[in-house]
Amino acid sequence: MTIREASAKWQGTLKEGSGRLRLGSGVFEGAYSFPSRFENGPGTNPEELIAAAHAGCFSMALSAMLGNANHVPTSISTVAKLHLGATAAGPTITRIELETEAEVAGLAEDEFERLAQSAKAGCLVSRALGGVSQITLKATLVEATKGQ
Repeated sequence: MTIREASAKWQGTLKEGSGRLRLGSGVFEGAYSFPSRFENGPGTNPEELIAAAHAGCFSMALSAMLGNANHVPTSISTVAKLHLGATAAGPTITRIELETEAEVAGLAEDEFERLAQSAKAGCLVSRALGGVSQITLKATLVEATKGQ
């Protein structure tokens, strides 16, 4: 199987320190800090990268599900909203809300919803995040424009 890699370097104390996150492919490197992670400071954070991974994985999983059902999507746009909350164990990802909008010609709403829910359950990142107590999905089917 494929191995993916990313790295992090941290310097200093938890609250005053800072770090850099880097994807192994080199296509992204960014700063992170206590304020960017637990407040609204500048920079990225591990949870934002998890949300990006979840949105990307879900969009591809939905495309696969639609394709397997002989429906080719024109486009799929997904936003993942990751909620970080406090629990007895400490800061915890408490919920992820997936919101997707797909443009697919000739697909009934109920079949789209069934395929979207299957994609949510089967997405690699959804399965990896099995410890998150709630992952919700709001799926919107957009009527495909004619002539494309």
